[in-house]
Amino acid sequence: RGFNAVYDRVERGYAGLIGRLVAHSGVSVIAALILIGIAGWGLSRVPTGFIPIEDQGYLLVAVQLPDGASLGRTQNVMKQVSDLAGNTPGVDQVIGIAGISALDNSSSLANAGVAYLILKEWSARGPGQDLRSLFVGLNEKMSAIPEAKILVVPPPPIQGIGNAAGFAMQVQLRDGNADFGKLQAIAGAIVANGQSQSALQRVSSSFRSMVPQLDVEVDRVKTQTLHVTTDQIFSTLSSYMGSSFVNQFNKFGRTFQVYAQADAQFRLTPRDIEKLMVRNSQGDMIPLGTVAKITPAVGPSLISLYNLYPSATVIGLPATGYSSGQAMKLMEEIAAKTLPPGAGYEWTAMSYQEKVVGGQIFWAFGLALLLVYLVLAGQYESWYAPISVILAVPLSLLGPMAVLTGLRIENNLYTQIGIILLIALSAKNAILIVEVALELHVRDRKPLMESAIAAAR
Repeated sequence: RGFNAVYDRVERGYAGLIGRLVAHSGVSVIAALILIGIAGWGLSRVPTGFIPIEDQGYLLVAVQLPDGASLGRTQNVMKQVSDLAGNTPGVDQVIGIAGISALDNSSSLANAGVAYLILKEWSARGPGQDLRSLFVGLNEKMSAIPEAKILVVPPPPIQGIGNAAGFAMQVQLRDGNADFGKLQAIAGAIVANGQSQSALQRVSSSFRSMVPQLDVEVDRVKTQTLHVTTDQIFSTLSSYMGSSFVNQFNKFGRTFQVYAQADAQFRLTPRDIEKLMVRNSQGDMIPLGTVAKITPAVGPSLISLYNLYPSATVIGLPATGYSSGQAMKLMEEIAAKTLPPGAGYEWTAMSYQEKVVGGQIFWAFGLALLLVYLVLAGQYESWYAPISVILAVPLSLLGPMAVLTGLRIENNLYTQIGIILLIALSAKNAILIVEVALELHVRDRKPLMESAIAAAR
């Protein structure tokens, strides 16, 4: 009885409000159209996003030492990273791998490493052990290791699309000139400008163009004179300096692989490489220094192409309170001001997906309305009867617009799914009201205004 007393009072007040609106239907329609316009305008100004970063139970640590650093130095840094991360509350296990660059998809960089931080189960974590707190705290901890540049990043929201969360931009040289020094300078300028923006964080690029290397120049005339093929020379270099698969054998119930490689003490200096032997077609052993000249050089440690253009990857994350759409727009503005003629950029990984589908919410909303209209037109056998339902549906955008703007929530994929669902719910309510009003007006012969008020009540 108490509930009914309150409910009846609310119902009478609502019916009275509807009666006043119906009495001034022209003004009400104009006001509703204005509200629809405000809702659409406000929703278009909500910061856009794609898929928010979620706690998937692990974090990545990208480690990069100075150019030319040995694998031994990288392993020492990886041990420090593992010790720091392993002693952090909320981290369960640490898997560190030296020689792999997670941000470049390379497994042959001696001065790079990656660590996977397996977090504890969500139920076993205490206060301050959520993903964002661990991410911020671990980045602060890793700054205590001066020997390397260390970046802690969450994994991408969709496994397999990119290597880390945040945006990923490919800076390209499109003038046909593979000047990698110029490419590094351009990428460095974009990174520097991005780091100065309060809306961005952890902006970096792992591309390096001046890495110490050794240039091996083979004398083709000498190789023919000494009956040595270039293929033999390159195979010898590959086997001694890298490794070469020989065979495999079974022992203790397991299969072991055999690789051949020169011991470390025999490949430390360029002079050691010159002493390596290659067998010619007559069975004689020829030192490599006889047919090849080895000189110090510099160059990029990894050459990557994106759409066939030389490229450098720039990654980063939006700062707290900013969406991925805002971060990408800001990076586009930075690129437009920084890139010289002959250079360009492309979005890749999750950023590419977000750019492709970023404006599809309005298409989805419009197609959803069209679907409702066509179904109702067939049900009512009228083209104009469903218009009252269609005009009521956009009014439901006022709530999401106000909530998203007030709480500063980005308009991401989950929000868009909710909006489409809201279209269905609001259309259902409007359909019921219109259906009851039509029955009262047609079957019971009640006046149109009275039927509308009774149906709404």
